[in-house]
Amino acid sequence: MLELINVKKRYKMGASDIWALKGISMTIKQGEFISFMGPSGSGKTTLLNIIGLLDTPTEGGYLINGEELSAVNHKQRYQYRGRYLGFIFQNFNLIPELTVYENVEIPLLIAGTPADIRRERVVKVIEEVGLGDRIKHRPNELSGGQMQRVSIARALVKNPPIIIADEPTANLDYETSLSIIKLMKQLNEEHNITFIFATHDQNLIDYMDRVVYIRDGSIVEKS
Repeated sequence: MLELINVKKRYKMGASDIWALKGISMTIKQGEFISFMGPSGSGKTTLLNIIGLLDTPTEGGYLINGEELSAVNHKQRYQYRGRYLGFIFQNFNLIPELTVYENVEIPLLIAGTPADIRRERVVKVIEEVGLGDRIKHRPNELSGGQMQRVSIARALVKNPPIIIADEPTANLDYETSLSIIKLMKQLNEEHNITFIFATHDQNLIDYMDRVVYIRDGSIVEKS
């Protein structure tokens, strides 16, 4: 499904080269529930950005379904993100002036999806994440857990095969985090969606199929 082949990432800092990734090779299968862990500066966010086509590797290959994506241009990355990827953010990234329905609808508006199909999909995913009775509410009328559910619905609405989640429970209390984790795991199992996380949340890690530990730009341990 997704393959990284000796992926390296170099940043310039003045006259110095900083290697954020030093040769990551791994395969992620369709339907996996997998997390990257590591200290700040370990390279996990850089790796997540490359997988999410938000950044490009300096060296190495990146394939989804056998298609080489490491060297595609900006327009092609945008197209592939729309085709393959959904994103869940730590800070929810909801637009405060819009309702739950309108926030979830945004990816379909960008994609030019017809209005009747948009409404069907949006209502379906909002109900699926348990917010059918909040569909006309705005973010300031929701709890943190409800806002993250809106973020999950927005990621799901395009039916992507892969969802990338960067610290999705970092701003939530224990009980809310647990409910969000269980929801994501349920969606993973019911729809065979690949979930790829960066997280420090041990509760979330307990639900993982696989945890990959990264330090100084290299994989140091897998479990």
